[in-house]
Amino acid sequence: METLLKDVGIAKKDIDNLKLYCDKIQKEGFLHIQKIGLVRFNPFKDTGGDQSFILSLVDGNDTGVIISGLYARSGTRWYAKRIIKGKSIEHELSEEEKKALKEARS
Repeated sequence: METLLKDVGIAKKDIDNLKLYCDKIQKEGFLHIQKIGLVRFNPFKDTGGDQSFILSLVDGNDTGVIISGLYARSGTRWYAKRIIKGKSIEHELSEEEKKALKEARS
């Protein structure tokens, strides 16, 4: 009987440790990119096709980055904006960026 009680105590301790480990993994999982939104568009109405794009990459807390690639005949420009809890704090978002972020969050 004593051996069984000891084994039950060890098993309970193992279960408690596994629960702590699972909680840690779950919290860390929210920090990885989980949601993606992509919008292709043409910034210049008179030339080209939808070669420009906005890519929204956010984690479980809706924190991440929006990357914009604007294609023109003279070259391609890249821009990045930080997103914190679903909002851009530092820079205003364009309509296309808002659309990509909304797509990622839905």
